[in-house]
Amino acid sequence: MFERWRKKTAAKKEVKAPLTGKAVPLSQVPDEAFAAGHMGKGIAIEPSEGRLIAPFDGTVAHVIKTKHAVMLEEKETGLQYLFHIGINTVGLKGEGYTSHVSVGDKVKVGQTLIEFDIDAIKAAGYPTVTPIIVTNADEFASDVEGHSGSVIAGTDPVLSITFKS
Repeated sequence: MFERWRKKTAAKKEVKAPLTGKAVPLSQVPDEAFAAGHMGKGIAIEPSEGRLIAPFDGTVAHVIKTKHAVMLEEKETGLQYLFHIGINTVGLKGEGYTSHVSVGDKVKVGQTLIEFDIDAIKAAGYPTVTPIIVTNADEFASDVEGHSGSVIAGTDPVLSITFKS
């Protein structure tokens, strides 16, 4: 269903922030699987607004039933990304999350994917830091570099990806 090869593209690509907030290295995520890179390469964002947007045109590959995570496949490159809102937030069983997409949906850059209640997540005792993981980077990319600091969704780059030649 999803393309597993890289289409002809530039040797390097920047991915814009899907959230507004502060970008931090994965090593600062309070979850060993993300922090150690076991889920893949990427960056994390501590959100200041409760809206996750599509940072590129693509296809929804998966939506976790508790609505706290979504996977997108980028149209131009075939790269797949996991956006995981909060840590251990599966325990909220969907409370505080509203998904605006379903598996197979085509999305456009800037489109709202998930809205979430930051205050409710924090009140329930969960961190809101959101890992952004390139799940199939090893297949297509020679390097994935994260950019830390304040970011605005859809405006500021958070990842630079160098493709294998």
